Amino acid sequence: MTPRMKTKYVAEAMPALQQEFEYGNVMQIPRLTKIVVNTCLKEAITNSKILDQASAELGLITGQKAVIRLARKSIANFKLREGMPLGTKVTLRGERMWFFYDRLVTLAIPRLRDFRGMSPKAFDGRGNYSLGLTEQILFPEIEYDKVPKIYGMNISFVTTAKTDAEGRALLKALGFPFRA
Repeated sequence: MTPRMKTKYVAEAMPALQQEFEYGNVMQIPRLTKIVVNTCLKEAITNSKILDQASAELGLITGQKAVIRLARKSIANFKLREGMPLGTKVTLRGERMWFFYDRLVTLAIPRLRDFRGMSPKAFDGRGNYSLGLTEQILFPEIEYDKVPKIYGMNISFVTTAKTDAEGRALLKALGFPFRA
């Protein structure tokens, strides 16, 4: 089964982007290469069981096993030592990336309170976009009653776009809900 968003990219977004930016070659058209979903829990310093639960929930949301991330630096004020487990991360590519993108755009983001669109200013200068969600319960896979702790997550969309304008046009063509 081909992901719906991948079909939309090939059928609608590619021709629109090629016409808008006048690319001579189809390989110049920007595409979504990966989506990175990351969460960091400061409570994991004292209680590592929280990290196992967060890892399992992130696996449910993305459909892929989460990797536990370790602290890179020691910070005495936070009682943090180098090598302590601190967060979880999932890198999505291929079919899983497209399925996750579809669920994020059509199900999770519209469930945000007072939603008026995502900020179009969160690009990094090279066409990649990042956004932060404050709670994991936006996704329908998570049962609110069974969640011991609500935490946020960072989601990064990595593209082959050279500029922010190309990246914004790519995500807009894929139906990403930017604020007007």
